[in-house]
Amino acid sequence: MDLRGNLQLHKSRQDASVDTWSYFYTHLMSLWLHRFYIYSCAAFGISIWICIQFFAGRTKKQDGKASWKPASLEVTDDVLVNGYATPKAKEAYVAGVKIFYGSQTGTAKGFAAVLAEAVVALTLPAEIINMREYDPDDCLAEETISKNVCVFLVATYTEGQPTENAAWFCKWLEEAANDFRFGKTYLKGMRYAVFGLGNSVYIDHYNTVGKNIDKWLWMLGANRVMTRAEGDCNVAKSKHGSIEADFAAWRVRFLLRLQALCKGEKKSCSGNCKKGKCKSKVKQSKEGSDHEQRVSEQENTEVEELFETTSEEESGAEEDGDANSVIDVEDLGKLMGHMKKAKKEHELDERAGRMDRSLRTIGKKEGSEQREMITPALRDALTKQGYRLIGSHSGVKLCRWTKSMLRGRGGCYKHTFYGIESHRCMEATPSLACANKCVFCWRHHTNPVGTEWRWKLDQPEMILQEAIENHQSLIKQFRGVPGVKADRFEEAMVAKHCALSLVGEPIMYPEINRFLKLLHGHHISSFLVTNAQFPEEIRNLEPVTQLYVSVDASTKDSLKKIDRPLFKDFWQRFLDSLKALAEKQQRTVYRLTLVKAWNVDELKAYAQLVSLGKPDFIEVKGVTYCGESSASNLTMANVPWHEEVVRFVQELAELLPDYEIACEHEHSNCLLIAHQKFKIHGEWYTWIDYDRFQELVQNYDESGGSKTFTVADYMARTPCWAVFGSRERGFDPLDTRYQRKNKKDISGC
Repeated sequence: MDLRGNLQLHKSRQDASVDTWSYFYTHLMSLWLHRFYIYSCAAFGISIWICIQFFAGRTKKQDGKASWKPASLEVTDDVLVNGYATPKAKEAYVAGVKIFYGSQTGTAKGFAAVLAEAVVALTLPAEIINMREYDPDDCLAEETISKNVCVFLVATYTEGQPTENAAWFCKWLEEAANDFRFGKTYLKGMRYAVFGLGNSVYIDHYNTVGKNIDKWLWMLGANRVMTRAEGDCNVAKSKHGSIEADFAAWRVRFLLRLQALCKGEKKSCSGNCKKGKCKSKVKQSKEGSDHEQRVSEQENTEVEELFETTSEEESGAEEDGDANSVIDVEDLGKLMGHMKKAKKEHELDERAGRMDRSLRTIGKKEGSEQREMITPALRDALTKQGYRLIGSHSGVKLCRWTKSMLRGRGGCYKHTFYGIESHRCMEATPSLACANKCVFCWRHHTNPVGTEWRWKLDQPEMILQEAIENHQSLIKQFRGVPGVKADRFEEAMVAKHCALSLVGEPIMYPEINRFLKLLHGHHISSFLVTNAQFPEEIRNLEPVTQLYVSVDASTKDSLKKIDRPLFKDFWQRFLDSLKALAEKQQRTVYRLTLVKAWNVDELKAYAQLVSLGKPDFIEVKGVTYCGESSASNLTMANVPWHEEVVRFVQELAELLPDYEIACEHEHSNCLLIAHQKFKIHGEWYTWIDYDRFQELVQNYDESGGSKTFTVADYMARTPCWAVFGSRERGFDPLDTRYQRKNKKDISGC
């Protein structure tokens, strides 16, 4: 009975298990058979959830924008400090508007006042600036970080010139735009707009100043906030009927643009700002004449090509196997639109030279007409760089240290080492041509190169007279410039020193001795620099105040790599030049330019060269980076720090038993090693008694060279502030050192 009961119980349990499994199996099969509907419902639900999330996020974003107050023109965030949320300093997209005006009759000044009122109405600060009272050299670079918008209201005066109060600003801006040391990013971050005032009756010069300022600012990297506009005094041609109406229409557009900038809009102007021109995308009405359009296109072409310093001839010049070959124009590339014409002239001249080389003599024409060294393309290029060209092969330019000392902001290293008055120094050259193509050339090889003189020859009297006149003309431009000291301005009108180191190889000039005598006859001291490739000319050189030889490397390989000389026998010429220097009785200097990773590890070789030339002084200067150039692969990485230059000089001085470190000019990254004969009773006498030198050289000339003199006859005591180790580090305490903000060093003296 019990067994039967257990079997029945076991069977009932099996039946229950089977029923349970059948139940679940039935439902699972039902779900599987209807899986398509289940998947569809799930997908629909997920889609609904995504849509809800999307619209909810969009609504929050719109609510956030709606809560922002346009009147504040600012954005704020909270930051966590010590566990508490504190308001972050407000960030303004536009800090204010600076309105520069260049006005002759007061129209632009009046427009500036009207615009300032409109800007203030937008709760923004506005500052009206007379361009005469503004120093771009000190202040303009600060606009790259100031968050200001700079507006230029400038009139064009007689013959397309700027008004009197804007003349200096425009002069500085033009030179900066064409000086590669500033570079294409000097004013990057600065925002500006230009409104020009002119009269289309004077079609050749219509709104020239406004166009130029717009172009130069763009060349320096500044950002237009809107297309340049032009007001026309000629009612018949004015777009809106009068210049006042033109300005009013532009003012409305500018204020709208300003409000957009205040809201954080980062886009530049609404036009096409390529290649220096800015044309609105909207189809413009026909405002200007065909002549104006052609002029504008020509200017823009020049701007586009100005930054290019490549040369198709450079590689050919280096590989030329003829030791007497001459490359007249080097490394101009596509700098000017006239390059093709200049190249044709060059090729014709080379062909003529190969046909009859025997007819070429130094400084004379014998059967073949010698052409001018300065071709039209070269003249245009150098003029844009701020040169005042003289005759067919000479030039003068104002050194930046001259400008600095005029304003009481310190002189160059020659002032510290030798006592020259930098504001009375004329930087010139009687020969733009050079026999080297140095990697650190300041001029990016926009000057001719050659191994002998074969150009038209100008007389030294004419060169000196025009050099002095052009130098005085450059100085006169500083009359009334903010910060210029009146007494130094008057002194600067009479040049007392001449640095023949502007560009090229002055000693190549066949009449260099006559030129030096003329300088001394005008009581102008002479500082002549040569690249040590003309030993005979050094031997035949008449006395100069101080004679320099550039010793850029101490081995044959490094000299070839750095100076890239044209002569095949460059190394022998280099050594012979140093030997010739040792024969001179006047002051002689080795000029060493340190290029990091190129020539800083050649101490013992440098010491051997010193024993060969026995110079009185050794100047050691860190290389100055002059910007990008296809003619050189030099970068900022090759520029040594001042501490590195000091360390190099200290190590070099230890290898020279008769020399010591005498002076330092930290601002130029330069030090002076002097022979111990200039240290008398523990004091240095590296300075020059210039009046005494003039007496000595006059006696020398009058005696026909029989009354000679030496360095000991015109030395002067060096002040304590100029001595190495002084607290001033070579900066004259009578001047005030000006620290520029957000401005790169463009020194290069």
